[in-house]
Amino acid sequence: MIQRLRYLLRFYLLTVLVFIIAKWVFMICCHEDSLTFADFLLVPYHGLSLDLSTALYFLVIPFVLTIISSVVRVPSWIFKVYNGFVAIAFALAFIADSSLYAFWKFKLDASCLQYLETPADAMASVTTGYLLVRLALWMLLATLLYVLYERVVKRPLFRGGRWVEIPLNFLLTAVIVVGARGGLGESTTNIGQVYYSHNQFLNHAAVNPLFSFFASMSKSGDYLVSYDYYTEEECQALTDSLFFVHSEDTDTLLRTRRPNIIMILMESCGGQFTELGGHPEITPHLNQLAHEGIYFTECYANSWRTDKAVVSILSGYPAFPITSVMKVPEKSRKLPSIAASLQEAGYETGFFYGGDINFTNMRSYVLGTGYEHLRWKAGYPRQAQKSAQWGVRDDLMFASLLEDIQEEESEHWMKTLLTLSSHEPWDVPTKDLEDEVYNSFHYLDRCIGQFIDSLKQTPAWEDLLVIILPDHGYRYQGIDERTRLYNHIPMLWVGGAVKTPCRIQRICNQSDLAATLLGQLGLDHSAFTFSRDVASSHYQADLAWHTYNNGVSVFDTTGFMAYDLNAQQMVASEGPETERQLQMARAILQLTSHDLINK
Repeated sequence: MIQRLRYLLRFYLLTVLVFIIAKWVFMICCHEDSLTFADFLLVPYHGLSLDLSTALYFLVIPFVLTIISSVVRVPSWIFKVYNGFVAIAFALAFIADSSLYAFWKFKLDASCLQYLETPADAMASVTTGYLLVRLALWMLLATLLYVLYERVVKRPLFRGGRWVEIPLNFLLTAVIVVGARGGLGESTTNIGQVYYSHNQFLNHAAVNPLFSFFASMSKSGDYLVSYDYYTEEECQALTDSLFFVHSEDTDTLLRTRRPNIIMILMESCGGQFTELGGHPEITPHLNQLAHEGIYFTECYANSWRTDKAVVSILSGYPAFPITSVMKVPEKSRKLPSIAASLQEAGYETGFFYGGDINFTNMRSYVLGTGYEHLRWKAGYPRQAQKSAQWGVRDDLMFASLLEDIQEEESEHWMKTLLTLSSHEPWDVPTKDLEDEVYNSFHYLDRCIGQFIDSLKQTPAWEDLLVIILPDHGYRYQGIDERTRLYNHIPMLWVGGAVKTPCRIQRICNQSDLAATLLGQLGLDHSAFTFSRDVASSHYQADLAWHTYNNGVSVFDTTGFMAYDLNAQQMVASEGPETERQLQMARAILQLTSHDLINK
């Protein structure tokens, strides 16, 4: 009995120690700001409760084996196999967590599994060398961990004492269950319990990546989460003034009710890379177009990921912290869309994308929401398909779109292009700026500028409306969800159909494009429940909201607030009314999540 207890104790303590060391390595590898000696003490201290609980989950199998070993002899190879499993799983989690954090800025979770459906796209952001190095590190770390467990943890191999140990086994079972749960209170073990700092990196460093991954398994991208904060009456009272479905006394921005329409969705090109973020040198063509057309100067992204943002833009539907509506076909096909509304009005519709249209279930969404014609990577010559890591690079895509427009025979049409070159690994064919990230957005800007210049030379320009806006911003040089600039995006309407160049300074979301555009065309948009016509006289609530990985932010005329749903605390607070903004954020989450579940 004593030998078995020693085995369990050694296994448990070694696992906790491995978790602590992994935290230190993560901090060294992933930190952006300077770290103090105190940080290396406080992070494992505050993260210890989660490590202790997580280690108990991995103790369950050894505990069961010790119970069996008190009755029959358990072959040593079974213990070896389990040690091998633990070593491989831990090594994979630690390497993946440290590697992905540089891109995502949040801890390892189940959202990474979506990339297994389309492995080519999963690999597109990194080089082969990058992958080989991490594969080698994984194998090396797994080997080291296996040797460590084999040498430190001594396996119990004897029989006897089966009846004496029954009460002890019951006691240990209770300890493991209660410890893994996090105690006997109402609150169970959760990620937020280890948050302690205003520095989000330190909070993230304290989180156990294995717990984060398994806790999120039941809340993957297609998981429907219900946010419940208020009674229905309270929620309705908070949101009544925010949403409306009719256009009244709408300011006429266009010369015609039936322009032909091009929508350009720019990958990651948040305002931080334009004059909005103090970088006019990166996007000179967009800056010029802002003076030639309608410039929505206070537009904000709804989400941080393309699959969520595309739904917000094209269906006027809000993004969620966890759920990706695009990945839930039984819900997404019930959404309204700009394409479907225009199709009913007699428009031909087409969607262009240089990458894999099957990624994140995009094909299902695009076809299900009114796009009749698709052209994606597979429809281009092999050489073009390999012109960039993600697929067909942007200049080739714009050239094919221009050719398609010149050959278009329909009286009314709408075409959408989703760009992809301004994305890791920033493999663009030009080198105009030293910074590779800035250079990629400069390349995108050049592609758009050349495309618009070419369009101006065609007969299509006279009755054309070109809508340009990003899907989301990009975490770079200290800009992330805790800063308003991360969500701030440029939205431009240009073309011969624009009546007069102007600036619209109302605070709005990219999800408001649907109602605003359809309002200009005189088309009903009552089905777009959460999209607001910014040009309508009824537009009174200047407010924008944004969701990120288990978080939400709000910006209005009083300031900016960001709230972490894991930690249940504000991580950014700028203004005198952040508590009211938090109320609004919760009410919007409740209203929209209930709407999605009930579809």
